[in-house]
Amino acid sequence: MDTPILTIVVPCYNEEAVLEESSKRLRAVLAQVCQENLASYSSTILFVDDGSSDRTWEIIDRYIQEYREITGLKLSRNFSHQNALIAGIETARPYSDCVITIDADLQDDVNAIRKFLLKYHEGYDIVYGVRDKRETDTFFKRNTALLFYGMMKKLGVKMVPNHADFRLLDRRVLDEFVKYQEENIFLRGMIPLLGFKSTEVYYNRAERFAGESKYPLKKMLNLAIDGLTSFSITPIRMVTYLGGLVAGIGFLIGVYALAQYIFGHAVTGWTSMIISIWMIGGLQLIATGIIGEYVGKIFKETKHRPRYTIEKRLLEFGSEAFEKKAL
Repeated sequence: MDTPILTIVVPCYNEEAVLEESSKRLRAVLAQVCQENLASYSSTILFVDDGSSDRTWEIIDRYIQEYREITGLKLSRNFSHQNALIAGIETARPYSDCVITIDADLQDDVNAIRKFLLKYHEGYDIVYGVRDKRETDTFFKRNTALLFYGMMKKLGVKMVPNHADFRLLDRRVLDEFVKYQEENIFLRGMIPLLGFKSTEVYYNRAERFAGESKYPLKKMLNLAIDGLTSFSITPIRMVTYLGGLVAGIGFLIGVYALAQYIFGHAVTGWTSMIISIWMIGGLQLIATGIIGEYVGKIFKETKHRPRYTIEKRLLEFGSEAFEKKAL
């Protein structure tokens, strides 16, 4: 196998506090794998600024001028973490033999990149970075994550447990991935759909190096809902089953009420009526909400709007060697 050209795609959103350390560690790892002939000296690090409001792009721009192996994209606004990843992947695909995606916050172990490439040279097309432990997560986040993975598995969605967006993709995988043009993106479910030969590399997830998490509870819930509704129609089918169950219960209650009326035992029950109204009303709202979630996704898909808009491209491909000062 020829020495592959690697692109490390790093999505960034308001990461000025961590960029210096991220750049330093990624450049060191890239230099190491190039010296070991695991990757070509034409390999690069592609920072994707996802519409940051701080000095993130200013710092990236400066690093591009200083370090030959660093390139950058600036999106015109915040398009979401998943779309920023896709922007980087699609930009890197034409000139890369493989792509590794990693977040800028240094929670994922950059030293696992070398292990990814070793697996790549063994013939694997996809290498998933999997957290060995979740000790850095809160009790709530750790257990809700496990619940989510378990639920997705039962719903028939193929996912890699404890895997986020730290992965290696071979050129063949990239070529197939770009054929998926849906608006509603959930990469953790899309990548396994592609098939291809895959393996896992385990690593210990660290605390965030600096700054604040870009995935608060609200965004985590939105990501979970996107993952659930983008890959399974089971929730909407469950609404149908629930409707049938409630209708059956209602029929039995009707038979009971009719029997009471026939035998002269009818008693006006205000409490039972109110409880029934609220219960049925609540179920109807839940059902409407689930159906609306799917209708909303159809609405978005039919528009076929671009998933991202690139404001600036600062790219330099095919560099024969890193600048000495960059190492």
